[in-house]
Amino acid sequence: MTYFRCLYTLDSSVLKAAAYSTDETLLLEFRTGPVYRYFRVPPNIFQDLMTATSKGAYYHRNIRKDFPYQRVA
Repeated sequence: MTYFRCLYTLDSSVLKAAAYSTDETLLLEFRTGPVYRYFRVPPNIFQDLMTATSKGAYYHRNIRKDFPYQRVA
């Protein structure tokens, strides 16, 4: 079962919010509306996303095509 502890509002023109669970699931809400769930995302990828100067650029380089995903909304 996926349990997200906290939803973080992001300062990004691409991403609106992010959440991460202990089962390595990353939830991303985009400014354009969709919400995606990414699976098997290591904790360091989430940490790097949260500290990236450009969260949208980090997402495009390191998450978008590297992990299985599911659109949830």
